[in-house]
Amino acid sequence: MAESLLSSGIQYEHVPPIYVRPTSDRPKLNEVISEEIPLIDLGCDDISKIISQIGHACRNYGFFQVTNHGISKELLQKMIEVAREFFHMPVEEKMKYYSEDPLKKIRLSTSSNINEEKVRNWRDYLRLYCHPLGEFVNEWPSPPPSFKEVVSTYCKEVRQLGSKLLEAISESLGLEGNYINAMLGDQGQHMAINYYPPCPEPELTFGLPAHTDPHSITILLPDQQVAGLQLLRNGKWIALDPSPKALVINIGDQIQALSNGRYKSAWHRAIVNSNMERISVASFLCPEDRAVIGPAKKLTDDGTPPVYRSFTFDEYYKKFWSRSLDDEHCLELFKN
Repeated sequence: MAESLLSSGIQYEHVPPIYVRPTSDRPKLNEVISEEIPLIDLGCDDISKIISQIGHACRNYGFFQVTNHGISKELLQKMIEVAREFFHMPVEEKMKYYSEDPLKKIRLSTSSNINEEKVRNWRDYLRLYCHPLGEFVNEWPSPPPSFKEVVSTYCKEVRQLGSKLLEAISESLGLEGNYINAMLGDQGQHMAINYYPPCPEPELTFGLPAHTDPHSITILLPDQQVAGLQLLRNGKWIALDPSPKALVINIGDQIQALSNGRYKSAWHRAIVNSNMERISVASFLCPEDRAVIGPAKKLTDDGTPPVYRSFTFDEYYKKFWSRSLDDEHCLELFKN
């Protein structure tokens, strides 16, 4: 199994066939355009301005970046460093955490859902469940020696930020500030620490193919040195270059359903680099399993029909992971 890991130390002169995408499904990097996505200063004194900017971003992009988010530059750097440390460990040490079960709560794996995919993705990742911390932290990797401390601190601060952002998203929809957080219940939290090694032929494969996120909100700590995230807007792929000290936020499928389709869970993908490895840390907040998701009543009181039927998050999440990552939007299966 160790040879399955891209971080095993094997150097490739060419992309192995199992990673090569069909000609019609390749990145077409020469067609990607540059366009800035909203950059929102959460330290602004004008709260109504922040809420308005977040609403605009959710309607028109599904993505935005935030600065003055309350997480120190030092902690962000430590998080990236300890992630790099983990993937640079000997493969025998890393394999202690390897699993191909997509529902396993602490696991190292490769690609995305290796048992369902016809073509693999140029990515290894460590998935960690993070809430409640005391239930999971003892099973996290050690070494690296500082891993548990750094990741625990980061998880706590990301959770606080996510809750504040969901309050702002709720208010931007004209709902009570606590509406979304209350509807989603005691949200679960997990992260994917992503490792994209150098790729000899980046035009042939993806780090992650186009997909939406099945959760409520994603908070991404990007690699400041190597860009790779792209999002689909108006039929064109946009390269997202991270701003210094900023975190990248995108709303997930649950917010699209709850907003009755007003806010979009944007398609996005990760490309790879021929010369440099890339690290990113995606943190996800997701409704508790029994939370019932559906359009907020206030958003249909004017006679607008509900776009989606109600469903539990558990039902949605299992359906999402029973498919290949780049299948049609899972929300299509829940339309009225």
